[in-house]
Amino acid sequence: MEEKQSNRYENSLSDDGRYRLLVEGIRDYAIYMIDPSGFITSWNPGAMRFKRYEPQEIIGRHFSQFYTEEDRLAGVPDKALEIAAREGVFECEGWRVRKDGSRFWAHVVLEPIISNVGTLIGFAKITRDLTERRQAQQAIRRGEEQFKLLVQSVIDYAIYMLDLDGRVTSWNSGAQRLKGYTEEEIIGEHYSHFYTEEERKAGIPDDNLLIAAKEGRLEREGWRVRKDGSEFWASVVIDAIKDEDGNVIGFAKVTRDFTERRQSQLALEQAREALFQSQKLEADRRRRP
Repeated sequence: MEEKQSNRYENSLSDDGRYRLLVEGIRDYAIYMIDPSGFITSWNPGAMRFKRYEPQEIIGRHFSQFYTEEDRLAGVPDKALEIAAREGVFECEGWRVRKDGSRFWAHVVLEPIISNVGTLIGFAKITRDLTERRQAQQAIRRGEEQFKLLVQSVIDYAIYMLDLDGRVTSWNSGAQRLKGYTEEEIIGEHYSHFYTEEERKAGIPDDNLLIAAKEGRLEREGWRVRKDGSEFWASVVIDAIKDEDGNVIGFAKVTRDFTERRQSQLALEQAREALFQSQKLEADRRRRP
């Protein structure tokens, strides 16, 4: 019985009635109507929730009430109506103002309502509060900027990025100090510039990227070449950079000059060999009659 009554009720609703129920049930979007001059003619619970005005407080007032003073003085509300009427839609993001004066970051869509005879009878306005999303984006941006500053401040490591083809897309101060190239000189160039001629001919730079892409990481030591042609012994790490779907979109490369360490190791090995030879000669001498 109740289901039949519900069906009869739904069938009795006009399209306008169903639309009104839909709009009145939405709380995550402010959806309201304004007349051709910008005065508010309807107000849904989402608008009440975002902007804190009761319907009786705001219906009949101009929608510029929600704009910042700077935007009102610049004529932004009227420009929005003009663009929506002329182009069929106006969409933007910006600061809006609640009843208590607090601001929130809003995504706004404004569309004209046209009668059957082509007359402008008002506008439909949809607003969504994106403050949290904007704050998260700004936090990410600040983190990226701080990370960039950190990377740029490192001078003992060459830290830079490569695209999929191996071309340099970023360059820190450590890379400039270690390899001698300025950012302007090397951005866009292939990273094989830093390899010896023998390794370039053998295809080592491309092979290293293929291994890093396949395994996610490559670690090597070997000779590398500075801008002036001098060679240094480098410790190299290449990490594959992947997007959210796991596709490789580039590489992060970290290089450190291990020339002094290698020279120390070689000197130590030579000293050990010399000591071994000396001890061998001494043993041989003692065995002689």
